[in-house]
Amino acid sequence: MTEEVKNITENNYNASNIQVLEGLEAVRKRPAMYIGDVNVRGLHHLVYEVVDNSIDEAMAGYCNTIDIKILKDNSIRVADNGRGIPTGWHEKEQRSALEVVLTVLHAGGKFDKGSYKVSGGLHGVGVSCVNALSKHLTAEIHREGKIFKQEYEYGKPITQVEVVGEATDTGTIITFTPDDTIFLTTIYDYETLSKRMRELTYLNRGISITLSDERELNEELNIAPKSETFHSENGLADFIDYLDKNREKLTPEPITISGESDNVPVEIALEYNTSFSENLHSYVNNINTHEGGSHLSGFRRGLTRTLKSYAEKQGMFAKLKFEINGDDFREGLTAIISVKVPEPQFEGQTKTKLGNSEVMGIVDKIVCEHLNNYLEEHPKEAKMIVDKVVLAATARHAARKARELVQRKGALSGSGLPGKLADCSDRDPEKAELYLVEGDSAGGSAKQGRDRSFQAILPLRGKILNVEKAMPHRIFESDEIKNIYTALGVTIGTEEDSKALNIEKLRYHKIVIMTDADVDGSHISTLILTFFFRYMPELINKGYVYIATPPLYLIRKGKTERYCWTEEQRAQITRELSADGSEKGLHIQRYKGLGEMNPEQLWETTMNPANRTLRQITIENGAEADYIFSMLMGDEVGPRREFIEQNATYANIDA
Repeated sequence: MTEEVKNITENNYNASNIQVLEGLEAVRKRPAMYIGDVNVRGLHHLVYEVVDNSIDEAMAGYCNTIDIKILKDNSIRVADNGRGIPTGWHEKEQRSALEVVLTVLHAGGKFDKGSYKVSGGLHGVGVSCVNALSKHLTAEIHREGKIFKQEYEYGKPITQVEVVGEATDTGTIITFTPDDTIFLTTIYDYETLSKRMRELTYLNRGISITLSDERELNEELNIAPKSETFHSENGLADFIDYLDKNREKLTPEPITISGESDNVPVEIALEYNTSFSENLHSYVNNINTHEGGSHLSGFRRGLTRTLKSYAEKQGMFAKLKFEINGDDFREGLTAIISVKVPEPQFEGQTKTKLGNSEVMGIVDKIVCEHLNNYLEEHPKEAKMIVDKVVLAATARHAARKARELVQRKGALSGSGLPGKLADCSDRDPEKAELYLVEGDSAGGSAKQGRDRSFQAILPLRGKILNVEKAMPHRIFESDEIKNIYTALGVTIGTEEDSKALNIEKLRYHKIVIMTDADVDGSHISTLILTFFFRYMPELINKGYVYIATPPLYLIRKGKTERYCWTEEQRAQITRELSADGSEKGLHIQRYKGLGEMNPEQLWETTMNPANRTLRQITIENGAEADYIFSMLMGDEVGPRREFIEQNATYANIDA
């Protein structure tokens, strides 16, 4: 033990070292504990927290309109027509109830079941966290015929609650400006907010949410004045129509299920399509439970039991020579499961898995009852669904044979690693990186330029199989996909669960997709991401998947060389290197392929941890990601063309 550590341990660690953070200081000290991070995700989470309070009012039956504005200075205004936060005197705290709600963690009406039967913001830290992380916040409350107002800076009140006018309505208006000393960016993205607001209107039918962007046009930041109103009369059925817009449906209308048991309302919408993927999205009190939980387990159990019982009773499985399993009933299924639980128990602070065991039986029972009635009343649709299940079982049987063949070949060839893989020497997965590189030419440059101690290279030949449109056995017959599986070291699924990964055997905790900076490169990246999203979602959820960012240009003037990753950088560097701001006298090289860079250049710009930029792939919104992948990689051309036309301004499209 060093002398310094010994002194701290023996002499200096006493009662004075125990720091007590008063009020909202804890939030400002450790913001990521409360909102996830201090980057783009955390910034947008502030808006969700305020909107969640308005949604709670809506779920209680007191609010049907929410208005969100991104103001010109990038501050946010959220207004609703609910009852308005109480402003009366709080006896215990000896201050206004409004101030208590805005400054005390775990304070709010949602802890009183007389005020809210169910609530999304379970922990009661929402709006007080927003206040703590804003350099300025104004609360305006309309209730009891008056307009009340109070202002805050950095979570602390700078005015008393004042009556500033008369009100003929009720509601709450919160306007806040994020603290730029805490957040890495304070520029809001309209599309990110619009996706969440659309989702909320599907989950809470009858509510109207208006989102407006009042900022001035800025093409560089993709900002333009715009406004949308989201509203859904049919709720989850509309949600299914939106998600399956790019897929060929088997039934004319989504199957809707609703019921309530033990004060737990259950709403489900489901639809079968001709795709080969299972797309289940589950929610508890409007919270997207990415990891599922008891409500999702109850749905799966009820669906399998009901469909199996119906098909066996009708003799539809008589000719099958192998067993049907749970996966077969969910292939080509899109479903939304939404439950409202008075006292939800979430596993972990992130609220991504429901733990209430009683909810499983409730959902199971409601699904069995309603789905059985549907099948009896719609024999034509029921036969189409069961035929789809039989097709899935047949394909799974073929896939098992293909999978066994792959694993047998791996066992016979010793290590089982692909011949094209240039592995690294470090066997610690936390340090090791695998680059999936487009083509042998770029693979050769990457192999020569890499740091062999921790960087492995796997060249991929051409465009890998589009798994969005391929049957499962085709996937396991694809050489490139087999090479990815075996290089990673994970199990190639199981017959029971095609997405089951032996994650502890994963050989690399950084999987980097490195493709050319052109249209073909973007297409290959999307194909690989589609494969990971559909067949290895756990790798994305754990933060192991990245995309490399090679430069677009090299600008030379004499012995000076500068790399550019964007058109804006190209313009800026041109101005810096040229006396008159023109490209005269400059040599500008456009990199269309990684193979055009020599190994040293590729290392310096794209692979060297000291200089490179890696973009980590995360799933912010599972339903929206499902929609985007089905639109980009599915059979329907129309929606894809519309998407490209709308986004072509922001895409790197070569002439």
